[in-house]
Amino acid sequence: MSTSFGASAKKLFRGTAAGAGRPVDRWLSAEGVIPVNRIGLPRGSLRMVVPAKDWKEGRRLGSLTTSCSKGGEGGRGLTYKDAGVDIDAGTELVRRIAKMAPGIGGFGGLFPLGDSYLVAGTDGVGTKLKLAFETGIHDTIGIDLVAMSVNDIVTSGAKPLFFLDYFATSNLDVDLAEKVIKGIVDGCQQSDCVLLGGETAEMPDFYARGEYDLSGFAVGIVKKDSVIDGKNIKAGDVLIGLPSSGVHSNGFSLVRRVLAQSGLSLNDQLPGNNGEPITLGEALMAPTVIYVKQVIDIISKGGVKGIAHITGGGFTDNIPRVFPSGLGAKILANSWEVPAVFRWIQEAGGIEDSEMRRTFNMGIGMVLVVSPEAADRILSECQGSSPAFRIGEVITGEGVEFA
Repeated sequence: MSTSFGASAKKLFRGTAAGAGRPVDRWLSAEGVIPVNRIGLPRGSLRMVVPAKDWKEGRRLGSLTTSCSKGGEGGRGLTYKDAGVDIDAGTELVRRIAKMAPGIGGFGGLFPLGDSYLVAGTDGVGTKLKLAFETGIHDTIGIDLVAMSVNDIVTSGAKPLFFLDYFATSNLDVDLAEKVIKGIVDGCQQSDCVLLGGETAEMPDFYARGEYDLSGFAVGIVKKDSVIDGKNIKAGDVLIGLPSSGVHSNGFSLVRRVLAQSGLSLNDQLPGNNGEPITLGEALMAPTVIYVKQVIDIISKGGVKGIAHITGGGFTDNIPRVFPSGLGAKILANSWEVPAVFRWIQEAGGIEDSEMRRTFNMGIGMVLVVSPEAADRILSECQGSSPAFRIGEVITGEGVEFA
């Protein structure tokens, strides 16, 4: 693990106006502000909230997840572990920390506040940043940053309230940083939350020149009697999938390994895209969909029992997180069209189906578990620019199976 940042790092605090996502035009010195203790993970994220006092057995009120991205040794048909990311090790870390902070495990951490819960989440964008450096596309990576946190907290039914960001670099390039922050502002506007503030750390010799790292933190709110917690899910409930824009912000260590051995560059056209011109760089850098408005609207009409954000771990690890014990999922593998970018990744890397499904979202970025009665209504209403697909059902048993 990396150590906490050195005291010699130059810290700047960004204040913001109270308007949604509108930063002020000054950089304010934060000298004298007591820093929050940090835990550093190698290019990943850790979420943890001390469980609320009124936590009840069977309800997850805290949250801790890990996502790691770093280089690794190649091999046969590529796997995420070959690329340096060990999902099983991340799961083991979660298990160990759960012993110290019982009650964790959801997509967001819940904290009681009167008749409501504050719901918090934190994340980064992983080694997608490497592609941002290579392509020079910096104005949408902030959308990814916001999306990864607000999409997590909306799975509890929470409406995002505000967002904080952390931008770290070796030497501050103001023009580049402005592009990144613009993406964060755009992401906050898409999710109807306020960019409340942030910190910029200028840390010479810590990062390569021209590179930076990002992390973000979102807080939302939901009434206690409106929490989406999965406890009422039962066999026969329907799985509704909301489409992704592509790879989103997970699996890029494997993507980069596939790209390196494919013989193609980021400037080459994406193969198999039905004749529609788009470069690999553009396809891979497509910003993560922010599902907040669509999901909140669907929830408001009733029938939603559980929601899974499909991030690291793919279908295999994320969908079961919302189920009560003894239930699993049957996914109808041909119920939506897998985007060309995933077909290229699998073919170029010789990656097995099971590895693809545990690493990538495969074209479905959010899964809603709904009653059969609500399913038809949701599918009929989700048309045009905001489609949805009936991708499977809840079954008796454990895990996820594909048919």
